[in-house]
Amino acid sequence: MLLNIEKLRKEYKRGNTSFFAVDSACLSVEHHDFICITGRSGSGKSTFLNMVAGLLTPTSGTIALHGNDYSTMNDKQISKLRNESIGFIPQGQCLLPNLTVLDNVRLPFYLSKRNGDIHEKAMSLLKKVGIADLADMYPAQLSGGESRRVSIARALINSPSIVIADEPTSNLDKETAKEIMKLFSHITSTGIAMLLVTHNLEFVEYGNKIYSMDAGKLIEGSRA
Repeated sequence: MLLNIEKLRKEYKRGNTSFFAVDSACLSVEHHDFICITGRSGSGKSTFLNMVAGLLTPTSGTIALHGNDYSTMNDKQISKLRNESIGFIPQGQCLLPNLTVLDNVRLPFYLSKRNGDIHEKAMSLLKKVGIADLADMYPAQLSGGESRRVSIARALINSPSIVIADEPTSNLDKETAKEIMKLFSHITSTGIAMLLVTHNLEFVEYGNKIYSMDAGKLIEGSRA
């Protein structure tokens, strides 16, 4: 088991009322899994992904990646685990504007103490996502699709066990979005698991496991 999530909940309070953005969600992820989660805006999908990525603390429940239970770890330990094992692609623009494309991709490598030069691997990843010729450009010079490809390359730089992507095809034209989804499918074929949130029901065909989220509830479904 790569990732195991049990009875995950996130409660928010507003004045005298409270609600669960995520309510008792359970999920198991193996290597090679391509899991798609669909649902309307506000259903809890992004909150769920942020907890799985270790960026948000659950109210209750457990998340274990490679057997490491987040609830037994401090922030520094979770950050280290995330840097080593998770490639995270957040929603919207997430590149640092003052860094080149190449430096944006290399950045996660330097967030933990490592030896060696990551230049060759970063260039190889940029070639794999089809934008090696843009290595010296800055985010402001890129199209939306090109920026998303940089984010994907950056998510892969530390050879993660799982890539977590929040609406990675939002604001992209149909053809570019399909190319991104095909790239994700190739990534899972190499043994990296994919956990992806999307509004686009057309793209669930790429997943081998399909879920929907409604009012914080994660519900297993199918393409049929």
